[in-house]
Parts: sequence; C-alpha cells; structure tokens
Amino acid sequence: MKLTKYLVLKHFLSFFISVSFREAESFKEQGNAYYIKKDYSEAFNYYTKAIDMCPKNASYYGNRAATLMMLSRHREALEDSQQAVRLDDTFMKGHLREGKCHLSLGNAMAASRCFHRVLELEPDNSQAQQEVKNADSVLEYEKMAELGFEKHDFRMVVFCMDRALESASACHRFKVLKAECLAMLGRYPEAQSVASDILRMDATNGDALYVRGLCLYYEDCIDKAVQFFVQALRMAPDHEKARLACRNAKALKAKKEDGNKAFKDGNYDAAYELYSEALTIDPNNIKTNAKLFCNRGTVGSKLKKIDQAIEDCTKAVKLDETYIKAYLRRAQCYMDKEEYDEAVRDYEKVYQTEKTKEHKHLLKNAQLELKKSKRKDYYKVLGVDKNATEDEIKKAYRKRALMHHPDRHSSASAEVQKEEEKKFKEVGEAFTVLSDPKKKSRYDSGHDMEDDTGNMGDFDANNIFKAFFGGGGGQGYSFEANQSSGPGNFFFQFG
Repeated sequence: MKLTKYLVLKHFLSFFISVSFREAESFKEQGNAYYIKKDYSEAFNYYTKAIDMCPKNASYYGNRAATLMMLSRHREALEDSQQAVRLDDTFMKGHLREGKCHLSLGNAMAASRCFHRVLELEPDNSQAQQEVKNADSVLEYEKMAELGFEKHDFRMVVFCMDRALESASACHRFKVLKAECLAMLGRYPEAQSVASDILRMDATNGDALYVRGLCLYYEDCIDKAVQFFVQALRMAPDHEKARLACRNAKALKAKKEDGNKAFKDGNYDAAYELYSEALTIDPNNIKTNAKLFCNRGTVGSKLKKIDQAIEDCTKAVKLDETYIKAYLRRAQCYMDKEEYDEAVRDYEKVYQTEKTKEHKHLLKNAQLELKKSKRKDYYKVLGVDKNATEDEIKKAYRKRALMHHPDRHSSASAEVQKEEEKKFKEVGEAFTVLSDPKKKSRYDSGHDMEDDTGNMGDFDANNIFKAFFGGGGGQGYSFEANQSSGPGNFFFQFG
C-alpha cells in the first residue's frame, strides 16, 4: 500500500515538473520574442515568470540578467548572473555576463576573473579575449587617474575616467571622481550634471551629494553648499572630504563676513587682516578667493597702498577673468597713479563685457586723461596744483621765470644755456595758457593747445616776461651777479 502511494506521488511530481518546465519554457520563449523586439520590460516579466516556475534553471537567470543589462540595471543583472553560475558553474554565458556586469560597475579585477573562467571553458572565445583587454585597460586608467589626482592633474583624471567609463558605463565611483575633478577645473555645470545623474539613480549617494555641494561652494553659494555637505555626512558619516569642505565653507563665510563688517565700520587695518586670513583657508576656492583679493584691494586703496591694491586686483582677475568689479577697482588705482594707459586698457575690457553708460563714461574719462597726459603738463611746469588760483599761478610764474631766465645763466656752458632757455620758454607757454581763463578751460578739458590758431610755438617768451615784469611802462630790468655769494647767484633789479 505504501509503495503504491509512493509511486503515485512520484508520478504526480514528475507530471507536475514536466508541466511546469513546459510552461516555464513557454514563458522563456515569449521573453525571447520580446527581447528580440527590444521590449526589455516585457521580456523581463516573462523571464521572471519562467524563473518562478523553475527557480533552479541557470539559463533563465542568464536571460533575465541579459535583459536587466539592457535596462541598465546592472546590479540586479549581476545578482542574476551570479545565481546562474552558482546553479551551473559550466554556464559560459553566465560567467561572461557576470564579468560584463562587474566591468560596467567598475570592478575590473572581478570582471577579469570571470572572463578568464570563460576562457577556461572555451579557450577560443573571442568575446572573452576582448573583454579581458577591456578590463586591463580600465585597471590601467584607474592607476593613471590615481596618480593624476595626487599630482592635482585634474585634466588627466577627467581624460582617464572618460576612457574608463567607455567600458564601465555604470560605475558611480568613476563618475564621481570625474565630477569632482571637473569641479576642481571650474567646469561646474558639467560637474553638476554628472552628480545629478547619479542622484537620480541613487538619492543617497554621499559622494554625489558631496560633489553637488563642492560645485556650489566653488561658485560662492556657501549656504547651499553647506546643506549638501551636511546631507552627504548624514548618508556617509565617515566622508572626510565632505567634513573638511563643510568646515572650510563655514570658516570662509565667517571670516569674509567679519572682514566686510570691519570695512563698513571703517576699520581698514582689521579688514585687511581678516581678508588675508580668509585667503589662507582654501586656495582651491577660486571664485571666493577672487572676491577676497578684490575686497583686500579695495581696502588697500583706502589705506593708500595703491601698488598692493593693484597687485591684489590682478590676482583677482587671474582667478576669474570675468570679474568686472576687480577690473574697475584696478583701473581706478591706475587712475590714481596717473598710469592712464593701463587704466584705459582695463576700462576697455569692462566696456567690451558690459556696455553700460557708466562704463562708457569711465572709459571716456580715462581716454581724456591719457590724452592730457601726453601733452606738456603746464601745471607741473609752473609747479602748481591743478586747482591753483590766479594769484598762485602768477607767483609761480614769477619764481620760475626768474629761475630760468637766459640772462641769469649767461656765464654757464652752452649746453646749460640751451636747457635753461627751453625751460624759460615752457614757463612762458604755461603762464600764457593758465593765466587766460578761456585757454585754461580748453586745456583742462583735454584740448591740445598746439592745435589752436596761432601755434603756441610762435610766441616770444621774452615778451611775456617783459609784459609781466615791466608792466608795459618802459621800466628796465637786469640780472647782476653778487660777487660775494659765488657763481650762479643773481639778483633781479628794476631800473
């Protein structure tokens, strides 16, 4: 009786297994049909049904792994391919797919082991031979990238990661490293794009959150950056890069704000020191450091450290060539130093970038000062300030005319006489222009007085001298040497 029941049960189980297998095979065939049509979602569903019917069939897992790979679900595909080879260690396609999944996910060492297992099973398998080469290339690019990162050769790292990602397309580690280096190179939109792609697939990826924060930090959006760093640390408490960046961001913000407050309070020495301290926090933060250099340059100009201010503004524009404020600050410093060529160059750069009325006015004014600087500076000739009064101009002329009058140097060498005569003439020119309100106004507005009708070179400096000292009344004048006071000392006497 027991034997009969056993045989019946055995027959029933055999029948059930046979039916299940046929049904599973039917699901597999339907999955194959959808796979050929590239309808991978439906193919996945039918392969899953096949596995549910026969969970010990290695080929079903292998097929579903292939489908998951086409859906870019490489981690799930890896699990299925690993299950396939656990069920059948001689399943060549299973090992091949496992290797491809490992390689796509960036584990080139594990991938290479799988491909070599395929070659053990099938030594002439050309696909496995090529995949071994691909895995070796990825390993080589990893090593090159590691060396490049240590040397801060971020362009090299980006290049290596691009090459590695051709085989390891689903490797988040490679993508994050590339994104971090793009950020270090100032290519923030590209870095943000890579990090965002990762976060769309894995919102908890601490590395990607760190890179998002890094981009914001380097774009001087410090408050938002700190939020991402904190979130990264929440997901990965041991993330040292995120911890350091968060600390630097907070310190940089605090120091910069302290410097700004000191500047607003008129405490320029303290502001200068605070900006200097802020500049030591993170040399890699180019955009914020450009602002700090410009701010320190502004303080330097307030402290009359014009050369230092120019140097700081130059450092700012080297860090950020688009930083208009730094060009404007440097241009004003050049104006203060009367280095008008340099000022015009900076204002031209600004106006080419932002064609505003204010920038046009600044450029025109610098160009005018440059033009004026190339003429004779009659104020310097007389030794007076540009705001000198009429009386001050007369006094200055009296002093300089007597100092350079040819009769005073009649006993000097021919070379000295020629030089003094030239200076005497220049003094006369200067007085002729600056003592006449209309001519002075034209001169101050940048007009070239030598272009006026009646060229300045045609006048007689002696006539100006006679008119000034003789008053037109026929009074005489002479220079007499004071023999007791040594050569070169003369007294002017009216007759």
